[in-house]
This record gives sequence, structure tokens and C-alpha cells, in this order.
Amino acid sequence: MIDIFKKWYDRYLSEEESVLLLVMLLGGLLLLATVGDILTPIFVAVVLAYLMQGVANQLYRWGLSARIGVWVATLMFTSAFFAFVLGLLPLVWRQLVSLAREAPAMVDRGRSELLVLPERYPALISREQIDMLVNSVQGDMAQWGQLLVTKGLSSIPGLVAVLVYMVLTPLMVFFFLKDRDQIVGWATSFLPEQRPLLSRIWAEMDQQFANYVRGKVIEIIIIGGVSYAAFAFFGLNYAALLGLLVGLSVIIPYIGATLVTIPVVAVAFFQWGVGPSFYWVVGAYTLIQILDGNVLVPLLFSEAVNLHPVAIIVAVLFFGGIWGVWGVFFAIPLATLVSAILSAWPTEPKQPSPA
Repeated sequence: MIDIFKKWYDRYLSEEESVLLLVMLLGGLLLLATVGDILTPIFVAVVLAYLMQGVANQLYRWGLSARIGVWVATLMFTSAFFAFVLGLLPLVWRQLVSLAREAPAMVDRGRSELLVLPERYPALISREQIDMLVNSVQGDMAQWGQLLVTKGLSSIPGLVAVLVYMVLTPLMVFFFLKDRDQIVGWATSFLPEQRPLLSRIWAEMDQQFANYVRGKVIEIIIIGGVSYAAFAFFGLNYAALLGLLVGLSVIIPYIGATLVTIPVVAVAFFQWGVGPSFYWVVGAYTLIQILDGNVLVPLLFSEAVNLHPVAIIVAVLFFGGIWGVWGVFFAIPLATLVSAILSAWPTEPKQPSPA
């Protein structure tokens, strides 16, 4: 047993960098599991700064100085940030509250539509089963409504925190952009001077992570904007809320699109029933999903990470379990990091230097 462990250790942990990398990974998981919620604003600011660094680099290539490029990139981010927080979020919140108020009427209409099934298929479903299903849905919706009201009444501390983050996030993004070299130099000063393994992992991760983050933001904006325009064009209720949900659903491939289909179809059904308008909205939504998966994603992510669907689902479940919503949000980048580490990890014992 000891010999087996020794061979495994010599194969995977014989180099100093391998042990250091293992310690960094375990430390990172420990931070996410214990104080991940506290460090979330910093992680978000780092990701946003990484995203805006691409904008700053493009400005450099257009002839602007480094300082002006950082200021312009920060101004663009701050404008988009406050436009989202002060413009889109209040509209989405109003539509969410309106949806919560109209939900009981939607459930009653759904009950009347479902009561046709026992008459057509008495051997498969009964009226009692439909009543149990509807009562269960009404109970869940009552809990969600109560939770929504409770959050609204007790959200003053949360609003204060949001206001603080609205000030701190642009500041952190600005300083991460402005002092990037100093911050990176300080962080790498704790690492060995010779670090070929870490450099190889960082080079691969840098390219894939940059392509993923920037491509995913572009995909969210395009899919969310096109969905909102299509829903508004057909007069679908809660167009802004549903457009935002469709845009955010692309963060989680496969799972997100499946989940967001339910509210889109349900709202269209309860608004129009099964008719021409319903088919037009469902057809437009289906077309958007097809174009996203077959045109936009290959165009944006041609050089990005290529993860197996099973790996994506496992990453969503694992990181979502230890870090909540933010773990789901960053699941694919973190899975990309794990993939880069596994592909670069040395698997041969270190050969002793000749005497």
C-alpha cells in the first residue's frame, strides 16, 4: 500500500510546483466554501476588470494612451452598470411584482384548461389528480409571494449593501485596470521565480477565459435584447422580465434554455391560450434558441473552451453546491481552470539530475 502511494506521489507530486498548485487549489475551494459570499464583490470586480481590459487593449491599438484607455473603459463600464441597475432592474422588478399578483388568476385559468383532460383521457388522469396538482402549485406560489413580500419589507439592510456595492464595484474595476501590473506583480511575488507549470496553465487559461467571458457577455446582450424585442413586438406580457431571463439563461448551457422555456410558454399560454399569437411567440423563441446554438455560439466561441456536456452539468452542480448562485454563474470558467490544470499537470516522475 505504501509503495502504491509512493508511486502515485512520485508521478503527480514530485515537483515543487505540483505541490504548490495543489495547495492553491485546496485553499481556493476552502475560501469559496467558507467566505465565498463575502469575497463575491471582489471576484465580480476582477471578472469585470478582466472583461474591460479587452476594451482598454483595443483602445491602445487605436492609438490612445494607457491612462486614457483605462479611463474610457471605466467610463463605459460605469455607464452600462448604472444603466442596468437604475434602468432595467426597476422595470424587471415591477414586472415581477405584477406577475406575482396575477399568478393566482393564471393558476385558475390553468385549472379550467386542465379539467378537459379527464374527460378526454379518463384512464390516464382524474379530476382529483388535477386538483392535487393545482393545489400544490398554489401552495408553492403562495410561499413565493410571501417570500417576495417579506424580502421587500425587510430589504433596507440589503438596499444599503447594494448602494455600497454600486459605489465600490466601479472603483474596484477602475483600480484593477489602472494598477493591474502592480497587483499581478504583488501576487506573483509569493510564487517561485521559476514556474513553468503555472505559466503554462495561466497561458492556456488566459486565452480560454478571455474568450469565454467576453463571448458570453456579448451572447447575453444579443440574446436578451433580441428576445425582449421579439416579445415586445408580439405584445407578450412581462417582456423585459422574460427577455432578461432568456439572456441570463445562456450562462448555463442546456439547463438554462430548458428552464427558461417554462415561463415563456406559460406566460404566452395564459395570455392568449392556444392560438395564432401563442404559436408566433413560441416559434420566435424557438428560432432564437436555434440561431443561438447553431450560429451565435460557434461564431463567438470558436476558440473558447470545449467542455463535454457532462462536465458542464457536473461543474454547475458542484460549484453551485459550494458557492450558491455565484457558483452556478462561474461554473464554466472554474471548470475551464480545472481542465487547464489537468491537461498541464505533470504525470511523469521528476528525473534526478546527473551527478
